[in-house]
Amino acid sequence: MGKKVLMKGNEAIGEAAIRAGCLNYFAYPITPQSEVAEYLAKRMPEVGGVFVQGESEVAVGYMLFGASAAGARVFTTSSSPGVSLMSEAISYIAGAQCPCVFVNIIRGGPGLGGILPSQGDYFQSVKGGGHGDYRMLVMAPASVQEAVEMMMVAFPLAEKYRGPIMILGDGLIGQMMEPVEFPDDLATDPSDKDDWATNGMENRKSGSRNLVKSLYLDPEQLNDHNLLLKSKYDQMKKEEIRYEAYNTDGDYVSLIVSYGTMSRVCKTAIDNLKEEGVEVGMIRPQTLFPFPDAAIRDAAVKPGCKTVVSIEMSMGQMVEDVERCVQGRRPVGWYGKCGGDVPTPEEIMQVIKEGI
Repeated sequence: MGKKVLMKGNEAIGEAAIRAGCLNYFAYPITPQSEVAEYLAKRMPEVGGVFVQGESEVAVGYMLFGASAAGARVFTTSSSPGVSLMSEAISYIAGAQCPCVFVNIIRGGPGLGGILPSQGDYFQSVKGGGHGDYRMLVMAPASVQEAVEMMMVAFPLAEKYRGPIMILGDGLIGQMMEPVEFPDDLATDPSDKDDWATNGMENRKSGSRNLVKSLYLDPEQLNDHNLLLKSKYDQMKKEEIRYEAYNTDGDYVSLIVSYGTMSRVCKTAIDNLKEEGVEVGMIRPQTLFPFPDAAIRDAAVKPGCKTVVSIEMSMGQMVEDVERCVQGRRPVGWYGKCGGDVPTPEEIMQVIKEGI
């Protein structure tokens, strides 16, 4: 790793993609992530890459589809309404089994909402967003450095599973400045895509064409195709679950489940409560799909834990998955805000005290 540099989150995300060997970026500007495009408009030509601004997010979605179908490493960044407009293309990309990386720097909603941070796109990313039986591997960074690290692994994971990967941040991740480290050397794209990509028969020295499609008119073929996709999602559940356990080694009276930048506020609350003699643990999902079901369930049922609280910058979207994990073994509560006003450590402390 190289020396640390102070960078805004959006710019660090763009640089991380380049360091990961992705030299194709298609996007349309929308606050609070427009600095990614501004940064890459200058940076991509310096490394021999390509940045094309589409006429809309709908157009960008299909630019991504075409480039990924041809075997290129490609990604985009957007924010909530923009991702909504890409949702049809995301479904096509998943159905056609094309690797692609999406970054959503969430703003408030629904509708145009506001440009301040939110986690209101949990359902959109984790439960689908587009049509059909597809899933995305969804990662949620809590810092600029973690956003960089997740970008570095997102492209190989997209190629491993041949499908879309989503990195879910928020306005804080995009706009804050923190010291970050990058690998010294640019990664390359080592994956062999000749057996499926539409990258040219001459290039792969083949006499047969590759066909990338998501259309299966025969019901048995479509069912088999969906079973194939499901097998990949099941494999993700076995191999790709990531989470951080905080203050869970000893006994605690309450368990917090929180992710992204909201979890950083929760850590402060936990540390402050510890000084008051109140022990609280936290499970921070780093992957929202696959979700760390077993880790949350095991942490919730530890002796002495009386309550579980999902703390989010949404109106209680993740709490449904937390309830599913706990399966009624402990009371599950929720606390959150969704207008750009981030819950404070003091508010979280009060919620925990009232719950126990």
